[in-house]
Amino acid sequence: MDEIARKPTVLAVEAALRAAGVTPQVRVLPETAPTAAAAAEQLGCPVAAIANSLIFDAEGAPLLVLTSGAHRVDTGKVAAHLGIGELARASAAFVRTHTGQAIGGVAPVGHPTPIRTLVDETLAAQEQIWAAAGHPHTVFATTFAELVAVTGAEVVAVN
Repeated sequence: MDEIARKPTVLAVEAALRAAGVTPQVRVLPETAPTAAAAAEQLGCPVAAIANSLIFDAEGAPLLVLTSGAHRVDTGKVAAHLGIGELARASAAFVRTHTGQAIGGVAPVGHPTPIRTLVDETLAAQEQIWAAAGHPHTVFATTFAELVAVTGAEVVAVN
């Protein structure tokens, strides 16, 4: 487990959190958590408290949508909000290129360059939120206010 905590992607997330004034507390899970349900089960929290980090292809540009694990992103609604024609789910290669992280472990921070980010307004109802920390085995706890602050995200309705 210690080797997972020392992965470059996890260290990049910790560095980004520190740079934003947050003391990172990354937790290594015993099993991968590729879905919100899997993460919630291991953490013993509601699936709504999991912040899924979803990368979309917004007409060639990456868009990170942090959404509650309790529902899906309405891509048409988000595309209309952004004023673009289409918002498509990104390929694994697109995700890796823009985040440096693999699907299933994409964190809200720690990417090679900043990514425009939207955060699901329904996450505000959660006292504690869990987000991936750069690897499918890692997560960190945060609050809604902290998540918005460290990502510079725009708060929107995404479903």
